[in-house]
Amino acid sequence: MDADIPLRLVFHLPVNYPSCLPGIVVNSEHLTRAECEIVKEKLLEQAETLFSEPMVHELVLWIQQNLRHILKRPEAGGGSEKCTSAASTTVDDGLWMTLLHLDHMRAKTKYVKSVEKWASDLRLTGRLMFMGKVILILLQGDRNNIKEYLILQKTCKVDVDSSGKKCKEKMISVLFETKVQTEHKRFLAFEVKEYSSLDELQKEFETAGLKKLFSEFVLRLVK
Repeated sequence: MDADIPLRLVFHLPVNYPSCLPGIVVNSEHLTRAECEIVKEKLLEQAETLFSEPMVHELVLWIQQNLRHILKRPEAGGGSEKCTSAASTTVDDGLWMTLLHLDHMRAKTKYVKSVEKWASDLRLTGRLMFMGKVILILLQGDRNNIKEYLILQKTCKVDVDSSGKKCKEKMISVLFETKVQTEHKRFLAFEVKEYSSLDELQKEFETAGLKKLFSEFVLRLVK
């Protein structure tokens, strides 16, 4: 540990930064993949302490001062595969799809704009669907980008609580996740749509080749 350890840090700043945490990618030819992941976890933990204030410069200074201490910990000793590029930490799983359920939206206009922004930034297509009190988000795209979306959804202050104070999304659930099959429609864009009836919402799912998933996961939300 006498030699310097070069790191490459990539920060993805969401539209609501610094009200939500940045995405961080850590690479180094001198570290294993496991070590890169531990450094990333520690950076995100430190970012939590700087919440709601500009933090990238502070995080860079912090990791310069603490990298050696982090790598000396027992949990940093596992694995031997080198972490040399962003590609090494991702898997090309083809096109994936997930359906999310939101319990409510109090600050609807702001919330919708955030969802549209994240989908655009992460090159995700699909639908934000409103039918009565039912709110669904159907996403298609790279599996890692969908995971990044979920991080943004859970860490950003996108809504307000009953007292009007900004808050994170705590009432989100993943109804299903699957690799897009040949019978599934490929969405070309991300759209926000309102449905006046359950039949209209069902038709949207049937058109997308998701009739079975609708009956298994969506119908129980309205019963």
